[in-house]
Amino acid sequence: MGRRNDDFFICVWFAFILTAGFFLCMFLEKPDYSYNERRYLAEMPELSVDTVSSGRFMSDFEDYALDTFPFRERFRKLRAWTTANIFLFKDHHGMYLADGFLAAMEYPMQQESLERAVRQFAEICAGLTKENHVYLSVIPDKNCFLGKESGHLTMDYEEFEHVMRQEAQFAEYITISDLLDKEDYYRTDPHWRQEKITDVAKRLAVSMGTTLNEDYQTHTLSRDFYGAYYGQAMLAAAPDTLRYLTGDAIDGCSVYDWQNQRPIPVYDKKKAADKDPYECFLSGPLSLLTIKNPNARNEKRLIIFRDSFGSAIAPLLISGYEQITLADLRYIRPEILEKFISFEKCDVLFLYSTLVLNSFASNC
Repeated sequence: MGRRNDDFFICVWFAFILTAGFFLCMFLEKPDYSYNERRYLAEMPELSVDTVSSGRFMSDFEDYALDTFPFRERFRKLRAWTTANIFLFKDHHGMYLADGFLAAMEYPMQQESLERAVRQFAEICAGLTKENHVYLSVIPDKNCFLGKESGHLTMDYEEFEHVMRQEAQFAEYITISDLLDKEDYYRTDPHWRQEKITDVAKRLAVSMGTTLNEDYQTHTLSRDFYGAYYGQAMLAAAPDTLRYLTGDAIDGCSVYDWQNQRPIPVYDKKKAADKDPYECFLSGPLSLLTIKNPNARNEKRLIIFRDSFGSAIAPLLISGYEQITLADLRYIRPEILEKFISFEKCDVLFLYSTLVLNSFASNC
């Protein structure tokens, strides 16, 4: 009799869980954007004879169900905590926490990706003349400074730089890795901290034959900064403080966004208050920007081919140039660049992080 009652209780409890889960899935408000993951969530797929017969409905519905499951963020945190503290995994989906820093394991080095990047850089430089000076610099990933000490997989970053230097014989290589360490990066984000890279900007400027006005004023964002790695890893890490630098040259310059055909500020305060505060630097991922310095001490012009790391360092370089143009090859085809910018009598800098170069085939 007791066994029968136990079975009945289990069945009732299971039915209650199923029913409660059904109603939660049906009526609980479903978000359309994940601030932690920096992405839009899957939408409910269209129900039609065509989508059902082709199998797209069930495939898309699975993505939708996984993205809108009740209390999804809490379950993600629980899973990450369990993985790290109960099962003692060294990483969670390729992310790890070491010495208070969140990082991604970037491994192994993709030789073919580096070669693809160099080929595209070479194609851009093919039409340049002796009046153009071409430079290349590689920004090491945070994993470079954390991986070996914490026992995680890591590339040979010295070999990485050596390959880029050897392959890109058309460019003068500027080493900056010796100026960086883990403290120059955000704890919860892959990017470097602008207030920590003034020495990097100075070396780039000197190597390219110009000087900078280094009289900066530091400003601090009032809200805590939880970077992209925080939402991806869901591991407990202290928030960052985001700071940005101003000065006479930075304050006096103007920025034009060719993608949206509009002027924009150097530091976008609306972006700073939005889902990704790092996008306050030159308004985030835009294909083509021009920064003009009306008070320049020379007529030098610079074109930077860059990824998102370039958004933070470009304002620090503007005091050494009359004009800086930033092009992101992930969002604009090289063959149409000449419709917007002139390569005549300008310096050209390829400034990319190892994160982008190591997956260049998929990014560009």
